[in-house]
Amino acid sequence: MMALIEKLPADFLPSFLAGMAVNFEIAVISIVVGLALGALLAFGRLVGGALGGLAASVIALMRAAPTFVVMFFLLNAIPRDAELFGMPFALSGVMTVALSLVPYSAAYVADAAVDALRHLRGGTTLAALLFLPNVMRAFFVLVMSSSAGAAIGVTEGVTVILRQAEKLPALDDRLVLFAIGIVMFGIPLQLAFVLISFIQKRLSRAAVRAPAAGTPQSGT
Repeated sequence: MMALIEKLPADFLPSFLAGMAVNFEIAVISIVVGLALGALLAFGRLVGGALGGLAASVIALMRAAPTFVVMFFLLNAIPRDAELFGMPFALSGVMTVALSLVPYSAAYVADAAVDALRHLRGGTTLAALLFLPNVMRAFFVLVMSSSAGAAIGVTEGVTVILRQAEKLPALDDRLVLFAIGIVMFGIPLQLAFVLISFIQKRLSRAAVRAPAAGTPQSGT
């Protein structure tokens, strides 16, 4: 491994970290748009009737939308020289990837928001707060999914690794570089998932204890 590290250029680590920042940028854009759209769909589902049925159908469709299909549709559907009211309207690579992840994020947010709103209506506020770690989990899934940008040339973390791997003549060195990339991506994300799981368990236990603590005991 030390021999491989010596072969890597001095700017590899800064380039990789800058690429990871792009992964997080894509995830932030996607989760923000997903929160707005998912909240609207969640309210629509709770309204019921025709609006509720329409919202449920849209959520199901978005949940099933393949990210790569949506990404390449956006990439080809909007011309590079597109304008809106005289202003350039072409999507950047980062925005294309971020918007391609919106169907997943919006559907996930909508499902979580429906559960949270139902808990609020039932008076179980702590259970409703599980919405927050659920959204955090979705965010880190989006960080991992944002590596799809490598397919269209977006310079995110995986792209940096792939470009550097192409310059290594030996297969063994490439495999080691891929392993390093997995570790550098995987460790912080897995730590985030462990923290989220811990928060979810604490909130779930607190939500279960809360009704029991509020139940009056019968006299003897």
